[in-house]
Amino acid sequence: MDEADVRDRLRSVEDPDLGDDIVSLGLVNDITLDGETVHISLALGAPYSPTETAIADDVREALADTGLEIELSAEVDSGIDPEEQILPQVKNVIAVASGKGGVGKSTVAVNLAAGLSQLGARVGLFDADVYGPNVPRMVATEERPKATKDEKLVPVEKFGMKLMSMDFLVGEDDPVIWRGPMVHKVLTQLWEDVEWGALDYMVIDLPPGTGDTQLTMLQSVPVTGAVIVTTPQDVAVDDARKGLEMFGKHDTPVLGIVENMASYQCPDCGSEHHIFGEGGGREFADEAEMPFLGSIPLDQRVREGGDDGEPTVLDEDSETGEAFREFAADTANMQGIVHRRGLSVERSTPDHEHDHEHGHDHQHDHGH
Repeated sequence: MDEADVRDRLRSVEDPDLGDDIVSLGLVNDITLDGETVHISLALGAPYSPTETAIADDVREALADTGLEIELSAEVDSGIDPEEQILPQVKNVIAVASGKGGVGKSTVAVNLAAGLSQLGARVGLFDADVYGPNVPRMVATEERPKATKDEKLVPVEKFGMKLMSMDFLVGEDDPVIWRGPMVHKVLTQLWEDVEWGALDYMVIDLPPGTGDTQLTMLQSVPVTGAVIVTTPQDVAVDDARKGLEMFGKHDTPVLGIVENMASYQCPDCGSEHHIFGEGGGREFADEAEMPFLGSIPLDQRVREGGDDGEPTVLDEDSETGEAFREFAADTANMQGIVHRRGLSVERSTPDHEHDHEHGHDHQHDHGH
């Protein structure tokens, strides 16, 4: 069996989102046969996402009866010179944004990061909210980053995540009046001065709003995808629209819309109440032609979990935890689609252009 035979076998492996096989889509970087071992490099960029894990399993299945030992690796070329990259060892940078405060954005960011970590990924969580950093309290950590000999900061670790927060630098008793240029300086310095190590995902909890601070973040870090948090009310959806426009101007892919505080499960009567209205987030996602990443119920335990430090996504018996787990998986899947579509457009064979159009439609359906 030679490399061409292996490649032919791989034509049976479909990408479920782009609607074609991985060879035609250009998602096979390299095949090398070395004795009884075949090394296959796949252009998969969202580690531990359920879809890409399934694609890798299908690759193994397609070659299962060949007797070859299969070694898979995944690599996506970002196209940026490693020396120019601020975070060369970080594969994905996902910004969690909202047009205004009060929509539970930090809760969503913490549960997204913890959910990705629970899938098996190496995750960092950067609380970049200079005006109200509250992630350390939400994960109940008293620790502070330690400094190395060469004056780099070593992030705090909790629930399998590496954490950095503006709160670690300013502290509760030291409020700082931040101005635009100061924010820029501190944030860029933080990237360069933190020993993040190798990460599959960095989740950034952006400050609410669409002002200078957010633009600074987008200019200084290679954001691979953004999640917009809204609540069902019209006013929150209007604010989310501003967030969408901001990412559009910076060509940052929006992975989708998540609706927080969607409904309240009454612990006494067991019935569901839509306190803030119903369906606003889904309607907004439809209207904006963006994937809908799910509805997170309003849950007393989320607030308590936020205060006692255990992210709800880790609670196996909670419906809200399940909603967060599905949201984390969908977000990882969408990040994978963004990478694979970008590569397939560059690399695929011309006769498959029609299928890519089909794949584009499929992305919108995928989030629903």
